[in-house]
Amino acid sequence: MLKVLVFMPVVGALLVAVLPARLAVRLWQVAMLFALAALGYSLWLAMQFDPAGPAIQMFESRAWNVRLGSYFALGVDGISLAMLLLTALLTLIAVLVSRRMEAGARLYFTLVLLLESAIFGVFTARDWSLFYVFWEATLLPLFFLIDRLGGPNRQRAALNFFMYTLGGSVFMLVALLFLYDAAPGHSFAMVDMAEGGRGLPLNTQLLIFAGFFIGFGVKMPIFPLHGWLPLAHVEAPSPVSILLSGVLLKMGAYGLIRAAETLPAALLAAQDWLAILAFISLLYGGILAWRQQDLKAMVAYSSISHMGIVLLGIATLNVTGLTGAVMQMVAHGLIAGLLFLIVGLLYQRTHSRDLADYGSLLGKAPRFAFFTAFALLAAIGLPGSAGFIAELHVLVGGYGHWGVWIMIACLGMLVGAAYGLRVIGRLCLKGPSMTLADMTRTEAAAAGILSLSIVVLGIWPAPLLSLVAGSVGQVGRLFGG
Repeated sequence: MLKVLVFMPVVGALLVAVLPARLAVRLWQVAMLFALAALGYSLWLAMQFDPAGPAIQMFESRAWNVRLGSYFALGVDGISLAMLLLTALLTLIAVLVSRRMEAGARLYFTLVLLLESAIFGVFTARDWSLFYVFWEATLLPLFFLIDRLGGPNRQRAALNFFMYTLGGSVFMLVALLFLYDAAPGHSFAMVDMAEGGRGLPLNTQLLIFAGFFIGFGVKMPIFPLHGWLPLAHVEAPSPVSILLSGVLLKMGAYGLIRAAETLPAALLAAQDWLAILAFISLLYGGILAWRQQDLKAMVAYSSISHMGIVLLGIATLNVTGLTGAVMQMVAHGLIAGLLFLIVGLLYQRTHSRDLADYGSLLGKAPRFAFFTAFALLAAIGLPGSAGFIAELHVLVGGYGHWGVWIMIACLGMLVGAAYGLRVIGRLCLKGPSMTLADMTRTEAAAAGILSLSIVVLGIWPAPLLSLVAGSVGQVGRLFGG
């Protein structure tokens, strides 16, 4: 069942690659067809999933190399299934708003579908060697999407992204080799390596976890491993930024949760240090976002702040905080996707991302004004949005462990409110009057899908909470939470 989902976008990419490059609309239609099929199949898988059933479902495994203990093993739990749904939805949105792309359309749609396939593989892999292969497979499509189709400084941004990610992956690979040596069955199966990892001495666990943290922290990204993110976001095509911020950053947080299952003693020993890094990322990202004039850079730095909330939720090591972390991963994916969608559409019309060049959207482009205000209010965790539910869980989970020290996180959230309200006032209500074509129906539909998802999860979070409850509970039990 899961192999179909993982390789369905590859079939679409091959079909796009053989079509004539001059048929841009036909290329878009084929990409849309496979993106829709992937979303529909993901929803069908979600309906087959039993939240009260076994931890890992739809499991399938075939030997790659028996002597090395490497298997093509796929399976999902509630956390990975939530990430699959987020990936499928944001890929569909990215393809939907790329309808006008003509130059390099064949390369673009081929790479986007290959990227979707690799991300599906990361979230479904139940073997660390397979996880690593898919993890590295996401690097190549993103590198060429930025390097070939990005902005004026695209080559520098692509190389920066490549070196940061590859450097982090080296540390992760070394950590995996240490774990492989400790696994009782000498295999890369996640269950086997978790059993071996839990039996290691604390100092060895901490050393292995440091390798994991560098690899996953670069992708999240967490301060001070964030250097590649602002430049990559600014130079990447806007639909690619939707996937980069909405999904790629979540791979790092997802990997960190899997590392927590494998090395629980190391997480307990490093718990307070993780919380300190989370607080720094939260404040640092918010303050830099507040100071930005470039709209894309502002959203990029705000992503560092929001991923700090995810790290804080993971660091609580209790069920409430971990639930908030997973909820924040989904909420931020939707909100960041909506923000990058809006900024990209504004840039298409004005060829400027400078906040000073915009103003009075409410009178000239009411659809832009509405969705901009909604996305920024959702980003600061307005009640009724998915972000509010996520942040509330993280704060409650954090208060249960650190008490009033969690107020530092509230300060970071206030900084987020400050830059959000500043941009709303500057874009929508005041500033120079400008002539701007409003959103088309297709663009408004894409923004509407994301906005509706944010509101539905904010008002009725029960389905997502029940989906991830079993998996989060299993992780929490490892730490007595």
